[in-house]
Amino acid sequence: MPACGPWCILAAPWAVPGAIAMPRRYVQLDVFASRPGTGNPLGAVLDAEGLDTASMQAIAAWLNLSETVFFLPPDAGADYRIRIFTPGSELPFAGHPSVGAAWLATTHGLATPRDGRLVQQCAAGLLPAEVHGDPLRPGIRLRSPRGRLLDASPGTLPAELAAIAQAGHAVELWNNGPSWWLVEAASAEQLRSLKPDFGAIADWTDATSATGVALFAFETASEHELAVRAFCPGDAVNVPEDPVTGSANALIAARLHREGRLPGQDGRYVASQGRELGRDGRVALQVDAEGDVWIGGEVQQVIAGTLDW
Repeated sequence: MPACGPWCILAAPWAVPGAIAMPRRYVQLDVFASRPGTGNPLGAVLDAEGLDTASMQAIAAWLNLSETVFFLPPDAGADYRIRIFTPGSELPFAGHPSVGAAWLATTHGLATPRDGRLVQQCAAGLLPAEVHGDPLRPGIRLRSPRGRLLDASPGTLPAELAAIAQAGHAVELWNNGPSWWLVEAASAEQLRSLKPDFGAIADWTDATSATGVALFAFETASEHELAVRAFCPGDAVNVPEDPVTGSANALIAARLHREGRLPGQDGRYVASQGRELGRDGRVALQVDAEGDVWIGGEVQQVIAGTLDW
């Protein structure tokens, strides 16, 4: 028993000299959501100076959200800078964290749009964002890094994915920061009813050095043209199906543009994702005249407070 007796307070193992926790502004958003609870949650630490990489990764793992962003002072040419972490790794780019970060930079005074424009700095480089509408609830769209088709063989797909894959359309690996296998499903009905084997998907994506696999199918509906599901159980064990995925949706748009099969009109369409998880995410996509993909959607602030770390 410690010398101070049974009532003494023992220091936590991390409470060592020089490791004093400090309060940091913390906000949690719902991105690609028309109302709270329907999109993809995003954690955001607005005062991340002084946190090292290990600490950021530990916070992201403890929060256990799809992604958490950390705001840091930007370099020249950028209005704000973020680092993006899943519970298991850092990403050079991700869509819903980037849309959410632009929303936060605008609404929390971290950056001031010039003529409705901002420049985000992340590990993937400098990315332009456009801000429009009500300054307190702005609309955001952000240009994804250019998608690239990689020279990679998928090998043998997990059986349940192979069973619904559209015949005559290749399974392709694309990258815009993260690398996603893209699989076109034969129908939206089959895609939405799919019961994934997360163990088999994790083994396959890990073996092929992919972040995950995104499946899509054309779906005629009043509010969207494409249905999407994205699985990343190897990268995010506790979030094996991502509720709404900006980077994967941007790559799907890049692929469909390359193939001349974009849905919607004038390079614009809406993708639906997350219904199988009880969400109703909507991603607005546009492929511009240069072939760049822009992603956007509504953002809801759900939690605001401080994180002591």
